[in-house]
This record gives sequence, C-alpha cells and structure tokens, in this order.
Amino acid sequence: MTKSKKERLDILLVEKGIFPTREKAKSAIMAGEVLVEGEKVNKSGQRIKAESNISVIKKETAYVSRGGEKLEKAFKVFNVNVKGKRVIDVGASTGGFTDCLLKSGAKEVYCVDVGYGQLAWKLQKDSRVVVIDRTNIRY
Repeated sequence: MTKSKKERLDILLVEKGIFPTREKAKSAIMAGEVLVEGEKVNKSGQRIKAESNISVIKKETAYVSRGGEKLEKAFKVFNVNVKGKRVIDVGASTGGFTDCLLKSGAKEVYCVDVGYGQLAWKLQKDSRVVVIDRTNIRY
C-alpha cells in the first residue's frame, strides 16, 4: 500500500487550474473561501492529498477588490466622509479603494499607478474616474 503524495494547498490550487497564481490562491485561502473535504483551510502551506476534494466558495464582495472592504472599515472607524470631494488613489492597482471612494460619494477620483491597464474596466469607463497610468508619484 503506497501513501498518497501530499502537496501544498496553494500549489495544488494552481496546478488544478482553480487559480491562475499562488498569490490568488493564498488570498482565497486566507479569506476562508477554500474548502478541503468540506472543511475550511486557512493555511496556504498546508499539505493535502492531491486527490482531495477541493471546493471554492466565492464570497460576494461589494468592491472590485478586497482593498475596498479595508477602506470602508477605516472610514467607519475614523469617521471619514468623502462625499462630494475630489480624492486621489495612489497605487490604484485594481481599484478597490477607488470603488469604495465612489460608492461613499466621492465626486471624482484620480487613480495614479506605476502600472498600466490594471484598473477594473467598470472603473476605467466611469466618468468620475481619471486614470493616470505609468506614473510614479514619487518623481
């Protein structure tokens, strides 16, 4: 009788094509979205059998990325009001902060990022968003 080979969960999720990268897999694991044999697993490095039953439960998010959820909590904790204001999202990336700012009533958001084309499409086409890609804010 041979023992089944065990692999890291994050690597297995990528190998099985469930996630495109280990970072995305780790994110889902940490968010409690990955189940192994019906049980939540919270460690991306946990070794599991390759033939284990793995499922992903996708939590509906209010924003294009988890960054929006973090900012929303900060707004509540620090009693921040952006309604009607022009704001800047430095390092906008996918646009979680931008999405949260707009949903919180910001008049306009300037999205600055050193990368290119990362901002979620729904934000790129929003008239309240000014996209400033390929720009390092430090220089």
